[in-house]
Amino acid sequence: MKIITTDYNQKKFWVETEEKLNEVGCMNVINIYPEYKMQQMKGFGGAFTEAAGYNYSKLSKEAKNDFVNAYFSKEGLAYILGRTHINSCDFALSNYAAVTDKEDGSFDTFNLNREEEYILPLISDALKVSNNGIKFLLSPWSPPAFMKTNHDMNNGGKLKKEYYMAWANYLAKYIKEIKVKGVDVEYLSVQNEPEATQTWDSCLYSAEEEMEFVRDFLGPVLEKEGLKEVKILVWDHNKEIVYDRAKAILEDKEAAKYIYGIAVHWYTGDHFEGLRLTKEKYPTKEIFFTEGCVEYSRFMDSNEVARAEMYAHDMIGNFTHGVSAFFDWNLLLDAFGGPNHVKNFCAAPIMCTEDEKGIEKRLSYYYIGHFSKYIKEGAYCIGITRYTTRLDACAFLNPDDERVIILMNGTDNTMNVTVREGSIGKDIILQPHTIATIIYSY
Repeated sequence: MKIITTDYNQKKFWVETEEKLNEVGCMNVINIYPEYKMQQMKGFGGAFTEAAGYNYSKLSKEAKNDFVNAYFSKEGLAYILGRTHINSCDFALSNYAAVTDKEDGSFDTFNLNREEEYILPLISDALKVSNNGIKFLLSPWSPPAFMKTNHDMNNGGKLKKEYYMAWANYLAKYIKEIKVKGVDVEYLSVQNEPEATQTWDSCLYSAEEEMEFVRDFLGPVLEKEGLKEVKILVWDHNKEIVYDRAKAILEDKEAAKYIYGIAVHWYTGDHFEGLRLTKEKYPTKEIFFTEGCVEYSRFMDSNEVARAEMYAHDMIGNFTHGVSAFFDWNLLLDAFGGPNHVKNFCAAPIMCTEDEKGIEKRLSYYYIGHFSKYIKEGAYCIGITRYTTRLDACAFLNPDDERVIILMNGTDNTMNVTVREGSIGKDIILQPHTIATIIYSY
């Protein structure tokens, strides 16, 4: 049994120790049940925003190399997923779209000039160090202003009905054009946060409108354009009404046949039960976590330990309730949590130093690594029971039958834990505010 731990004092990579499995008792037990298999994991990743690419462009050559290896190499977090935005998002330098001329119905002026400046160079460098490639999720924040009811990429508004087909064709063209640039597009969400009127790039869809757009326009267009392999995700918003939204959309059988899964964010709390209800109701549909960050608007005064534990708590709860993929938000932000064209700043697992030439790994980076480095693509989330709710816990079975157990003690007290499978296991001491990954074969 290998035990990898990170606590609030560590400012380095994981400390690894080897321990032998023994006969164990029944006090303070964490039980592992590999035969009870749940969802199969698709991987871990983060978002290639324009802000991340812009920050990356200013790093020194050495820091650039350290950065891409920290996320995408086997020695780093081993990310195999990436998310990027179609048109601009709040973490862009300004609003932009690939087409801005409303008279250009055939999209002759379509271009990826903004993506080529900062986003695509970062993707290219990340791919050079990745062992298994990177599968991408594309998400639109807003159609071009001329397609919307408020004539503005910001401040909500809706996609005009007469532009449903044009927007579907636009999305298909975007996928094709960015694939030519070397981006392996595996997933597409219909709309980022479709129930939020934001001061930044945003667009509103009711559940019925999102269903109709997928059923009558986006799904058929992707098929027609030879993009049937691109998997469509709906919702892409907070968890508190995930079950309601999934039910409203997936009950339409014609729409459901085009939909691969449901995407969720974390900004309104845990709501893990909503994930479980959704997975039980629609077991053939995947649930992806596609965005979460520590917002400075709410958590500016939180410390690094609280921020790291926020990540691990949410990841463990999501995985034990049906989520099969994790996409963090910005890969890299500056020392102030940006740039962001409406000053909606937040933290990231890796931040630039104040001189903008170097990088600094935050504690959340190491906590994410307790999952991404050891849970392999194709692993199953498996059965686990715990003796107390004061301990966060999840378990996985890798394709090679290796067990991966993640435990987090977010309390101020030391916890004595026995990890057990059958009658074999190990007694472990978890110090306060410690996360541990336990790996063994039975």
